[in-house]
Amino acid sequence: MATSAAAPPLCTWLVSACMSVSYEKHHTDPKRLSPWTKRRKFVSKCISRGGGDADFVSNLLTNGSGIQSSCLAFEKCKEYNHSEGLFALVGSQTAWTRKQRSINRPAAISVSGDTVAVRPADGVTTEKKQLTKQRRVVVTGVGVVTPIGDEVDVFYNNLLEGVSGISEIEAFDCAQFPTKIAGEIKSFSTDGWVSPKLSKRADKFTLYLLTAGKKALADAGITEEVLGKLDKRRCGVIVGSALGGMRTFQDGIEALRVSYKKINPFGIPFATTNIGSALLAMDLGWMGPNYSISSACATSNFCILSAAHHIITGESDVMLCGGSDAAILPIGLGGFVACGALSKRNGEPTKASRPWDINRDGFVIGDGAGVLLLEDLEHAKRRGAKIYAEFLGGSYTCDAYHLTEHHPDGSGLVLCIEKALAQSGVAKEDVNYVNAYGSSTPRADLKEYRALIHCFGKNPEFLQLRVNSTKSMTGHLLGASGAVEAVATVKAIQTGWVHPNINLENPDEGMDMNVLVGIKKEPLDIKVALSNSFGFGGHNSSILFAPYKCI
Repeated sequence: MATSAAAPPLCTWLVSACMSVSYEKHHTDPKRLSPWTKRRKFVSKCISRGGGDADFVSNLLTNGSGIQSSCLAFEKCKEYNHSEGLFALVGSQTAWTRKQRSINRPAAISVSGDTVAVRPADGVTTEKKQLTKQRRVVVTGVGVVTPIGDEVDVFYNNLLEGVSGISEIEAFDCAQFPTKIAGEIKSFSTDGWVSPKLSKRADKFTLYLLTAGKKALADAGITEEVLGKLDKRRCGVIVGSALGGMRTFQDGIEALRVSYKKINPFGIPFATTNIGSALLAMDLGWMGPNYSISSACATSNFCILSAAHHIITGESDVMLCGGSDAAILPIGLGGFVACGALSKRNGEPTKASRPWDINRDGFVIGDGAGVLLLEDLEHAKRRGAKIYAEFLGGSYTCDAYHLTEHHPDGSGLVLCIEKALAQSGVAKEDVNYVNAYGSSTPRADLKEYRALIHCFGKNPEFLQLRVNSTKSMTGHLLGASGAVEAVATVKAIQTGWVHPNINLENPDEGMDMNVLVGIKKEPLDIKVALSNSFGFGGHNSSILFAPYKCI
């Protein structure tokens, strides 16, 4: 029998009556039967006599689809539609009295001791929602703080020219460490972006975040005047961090060695990963979704995906999202050295980060932040915003395998990419650019490359797919890497140029240079771009961007 969204009152009454009679037969004192109970017993007797109407009710109760699974899934029965049969079953074909209609209101059905609500809760409508076209999400502003520039155009021009930001560490004496190089930010100023008082108190990761966030707003044309016109209840911030305020936490440990009384009262708040999002929202007065996500080096992509979700669902119109980290500290450097993850190419810092090159020996840690302003397309058009690219969608998965290694067969990576394509409604043939995770570690680079070949290798246009890694120049910015690389991706879409893989001098075995970008920038008319980020713990994430097209 076909089903409908709601049961007719009489059918619901019959189901309720028939399914309750068995219980009352064994649990009710016959001397205390109510009129309602007597009526149900009468219906049960009618059913026991057989006949078309009884068979109909019986079928309702024994239907294989299960009443308990959907109590509102009954169609008006034939007998009900013809005003016969079922009315005859209760002894009348005339209109019911008000009392009978009251008795017949949908209540609840008891099935094997479970109660299934039939009448919707107060305030809940059972009417079907009008189908609405999914909101489109666009990138209207970007901001970065990186080892190769903290202005977006400078940053991307340096990428195109193959400028490396890797150098010897100057922030502290690292003579005792086997790795003495990093993607350090040599000159950084918060002037005009962060208040002097906060600049003195806050951790660097917070200052990078606030600065990149404010620059993204400025890049998007969100002036003070425009800011005042925004509905701040529909504007939010989701900027995460892999490690949070490590300097603040380290300073707290040093203070504790003297006395707990020496601990900075701002120590705990400024060490948490959410403090940057919170402070940025306080500064802007934005009251929409505000939190941070920490999923190791996949953090930024997780934040971007979540921010886009808030816009797509209609909860927000504008979202700042991305990531920030500042871990070039003794504890940060020492921790990654202990993991055996870092390059030791101290004599040639600019050649240390070399994704897919056969002589790579580990990644190079870096500091920085990246923030994107995502906006509902219609909202962006109303205010005349420039549009870098359209966010198409993405996905995240977990390898569920190892603390720091991908699954040997790369199944988690493949699943993530394929889910991102499916969720975005993008055909694999349309993807012709990948800004890869490409961290410059011996095993991870191979697994990502093989995952890409698995997903796109059979494309008729496969030879047009170009893959590069921003980390070859910035180093690995940890939780900020995904956002900075997302900025590089949308800039590639905007400019029509993809940056080189510097130091890719001797490709590893099985690497196809028809797929990997060489050591020089290349022009590319990007159809759809994919950006990958992965992290310790098996966190995988992929996001997709495309040129904005007015449809």
